[in-house]
Amino acid sequence: MLSPENVQDYPRPPRLEPVPQTLRILLDGRVIAETRRAWRVLETHHAPTYYIPLADIADDALVPATGGSFCEWKGRAQYWDVRSGAQIRSGAAWSYPKPTRSFLQIADHVSFYASQMEACFVGEVQVTAQPGDFYGGWVTPNLTGTIKGWPGTEGW
Repeated sequence: MLSPENVQDYPRPPRLEPVPQTLRILLDGRVIAETRRAWRVLETHHAPTYYIPLADIADDALVPATGGSFCEWKGRAQYWDVRSGAQIRSGAAWSYPKPTRSFLQIADHVSFYASQMEACFVGEVQVTAQPGDFYGGWVTPNLTGTIKGWPGTEGW
């Protein structure tokens, strides 16, 4: 059971913390990632973003993608295509190969867009995707408050 959390109480700048639950990601009927060694980033008005160690992701699931982005807190992001069987999801994951000092723990970790996967779980709870095409947070039923991503909330 996940404890209640209000996304408006999350800090800015964001905080990094270990995840006590098992995370699991499915694509094309296959578990492509499963770990008890994940980290999550908590930032005001965002659903948590989860980062899974590369070692806990299926060897054939990630293919480097073109493009990237920059986060003022974490640094330069690299994008990944995610594949399983016949399924290929372009730009469906990202990582920070050389993160800033405050986020060094997520080097060699990858985060996945829940909207692009078949299913993502925190413990036994299936997540929904944070609204919007840019944000990659995982929404769980224990979250309260206004989550950024809906039209009109991008500039918060």
